Amino acid sequence: MATFWLGGAEWLAVLRIGLGLWWLGSWRHKDKKGWLQRGTGIAWAADVAAKHRWKAVTKGFDAVVAPRPVLMAHVVVYAELALGLGLIAGILTPVALIGGLLLNLLYLVLMIHDWAEQGQNSMMALISLVALGCESWQSWSLDGLLGLFR
Repeated sequence: MATFWLGGAEWLAVLRIGLGLWWLGSWRHKDKKGWLQRGTGIAWAADVAAKHRWKAVTKGFDAVVAPRPVLMAHVVVYAELALGLGLIAGILTPVALIGGLLLNLLYLVLMIHDWAEQGQNSMMALISLVALGCESWQSWSLDGLLGLFR
């Protein structure tokens, strides 16, 4: 692979770190008091799920998320933080990439009507897939320093 300035593994690390910064930005911009104390995020998602064109999404939301809104709000908020920090530091990177890919796919399906969200989530999912397939933890990562996932 021909590259300039950095090697291929370093460019993949840049991509991984950039994705981590994107997740960290998503976490940073969340109204955490609204999500964790007033339940605004899950209430918004419940409204989206209730109007969803695919009834399986409504049924899935009602079965998994609706009965435990406080827990699910914490899962979403802290998953975004953990994904961001894990990808930036490169610790448990394959786990973070798979987790992020699944979270983006869930967001993509839930917000199928929102073109802006579809673009963001599809691009984040694509970056996760490429970073996973190319083992982006080979450079500039704690996984690489510790010899994990070789």
